[in-house]
Amino acid sequence: MTTAPASTMTLNPKEREFVRRELDMFFSTYPTVAEGIQIKTWRGGPHAGEPKMPPPAQSMLERGLLELDTTKRPPRLFFTEAGLAELSAMMADRRLADPAKFAHIREELGIANS
Repeated sequence: MTTAPASTMTLNPKEREFVRRELDMFFSTYPTVAEGIQIKTWRGGPHAGEPKMPPPAQSMLERGLLELDTTKRPPRLFFTEAGLAELSAMMADRRLADPAKFAHIREELGIANS
């Protein structure tokens, strides 16, 4: 009997799209994994001031791939150790993340550009 390797990709397509969108160039600025992913907050209503969590981020948060830091404004999501392993596996697979487009993330994660 064989077991699946520890680096098996568990991110679903919507989660992968969320990661690609958040880590892509934004207004000529390259985001970094270390800075985290900014999350909007509710402006009014019963949840005013609370993080407005996108469904893919909520799913990753529930599975322990992300952690939420609300001590700063705006709130940010940071990859956990398990999340970084998933992100590295995703960035290493050229079918899931264009190596040229995400070279800045690959360099930050120590993935060789080949």
